[in-house]
Amino acid sequence: MSEREASHWGWGHADQFPKREARKALGDQVGNLLGLPVSGPHDPVPLAEVRVGEPRVDAPAALPFVNAEREDRVRHTYGRAYPDVVRGFGGDFTAAPDLVAHPSTETEVDQVLDWAQGAQVAVVPYGGGTSVVRGVECPLPDGFRGTLSLDLRGLDRVLEVEPSSLTARIQAGATGPRLEAQLAEHGLTLRCFPQSFEFSTLGGWLATRAGGHFATGYTHVDDLTASIRALTPRGPWESRRLPGSGAGPSPDRLMLGSEGALGVITEAWMRVRPRPRYRASASLRFAEFRDAVAACRALAQSGLFPSNCRVLDPREAKLNMVAVDGSSVLLLGFESADHPLHAWMDRALELARDHGGTVAGAVKHAEAGEKTGESGQAGTWKNAFVQMPYLLNVLVSLGVIADTFETACPWDRFDDLHAALVKNVRGAMKAVAGSPCHLSCRFTHVYPDGPAPYYTFIAKARPGAEVEQWAAIKQAASETLMAHGATITHHHAVGRTHRPWYREQRPAPMGDALRALKGALDPAGILNPGVLL
Repeated sequence: MSEREASHWGWGHADQFPKREARKALGDQVGNLLGLPVSGPHDPVPLAEVRVGEPRVDAPAALPFVNAEREDRVRHTYGRAYPDVVRGFGGDFTAAPDLVAHPSTETEVDQVLDWAQGAQVAVVPYGGGTSVVRGVECPLPDGFRGTLSLDLRGLDRVLEVEPSSLTARIQAGATGPRLEAQLAEHGLTLRCFPQSFEFSTLGGWLATRAGGHFATGYTHVDDLTASIRALTPRGPWESRRLPGSGAGPSPDRLMLGSEGALGVITEAWMRVRPRPRYRASASLRFAEFRDAVAACRALAQSGLFPSNCRVLDPREAKLNMVAVDGSSVLLLGFESADHPLHAWMDRALELARDHGGTVAGAVKHAEAGEKTGESGQAGTWKNAFVQMPYLLNVLVSLGVIADTFETACPWDRFDDLHAALVKNVRGAMKAVAGSPCHLSCRFTHVYPDGPAPYYTFIAKARPGAEVEQWAAIKQAASETLMAHGATITHHHAVGRTHRPWYREQRPAPMGDALRALKGALDPAGILNPGVLL
């Protein structure tokens, strides 16, 4: 794991926040590219000057891995959504937890839960702190004396590998790089690469049903999960490692997406695979977005299962400098540990050409560690994808609202949903921020029955009103998703941000069932109160 200092207020490493001159130059580029006026650049409040209240409870002497240190509390206050970054940039950490725990064993996790029940302290499981739905922020709930952030990154080992069934038992606090480095020693990989991969943890992926590397097929961490172990205030929760089972409701499905409200996930058996040997990639341009969408649908229903099948609309392609001529782009990739991929790629290109696609640049094939996606449009997109969260830090310093929302819907609903989102979200942006404003779309994952579109919105912020402006835009997007039968989130979880619309999306009796389950597993209600319910 990297020893570089993390930003206390924004995404990623502190040393990747550019100097004022570089931010001003980037602001000029954004202004020219989007026609959007920027201000500043402004500077974040230094760590030593941030506002944070005194802890309301004392760290228990019997638990030496629990502390009330100011900096540790600051660093465990927020996730990394736009409102989080705005508040952190402005130095407002009054929502900081009272205590932070750094357990290194399951026994220590259990000790925290036992103490918290008696002390009336809410416990918020914490992995990489990359939540974008207020999943790790915990305002003091009624009836509680304080809050504790339970940082699980001390549980970060691959405990066991079972090669014949291609499974590995991995502790929940392992970050993406940490678990991949340990699996590589066995010639294996989990191949789950969310955008937050560098900082987020396996437990966080499981608790939020994160989306991973594959655009088709094994798109969610759900698909890679063989068994989960969690600790609840009522005792351990552990399922059997099985390739499949019809024995009643799945205990793993109940824990997946539970966001720390039902138990603290401590480890899981995960389905791993040999590291890819063969790769192939190509990019195609389309004159019309609808043609790129049609090609993507054909690929999703073809049975070819490309690892990468991502559509960028013209605005998204321009924003990331993948294409600036008004065309839409389809990024296509295959990978295998077993066989060359020429036949798969050839057929995929045929399908794309049938819908008007034109191959841009060379079709690339590589073997045994060679890379295919480091140059051309695919390479440009990959670099932009990695840097996107860092760009949010810069845009906040320039007085710009920038955030995303994502969803999934059946193919037959996409056209109407997309048109409504463009109309309603742009209307909301113009109402609260004026013109110009930016809204773009890409597909992150695709299924035979529908796409998972992901939208980026950018607008001018008013000093002091940034969070209120963002909330109005987010509400317009969320209400449109509900009105058109889409999901409130495909892979960003519910948290506290999406909870009102999640309540609308789920069947009413399911809410009662969730409350009953939480009452059975967590009678005192200490586990992440406020998410899901």
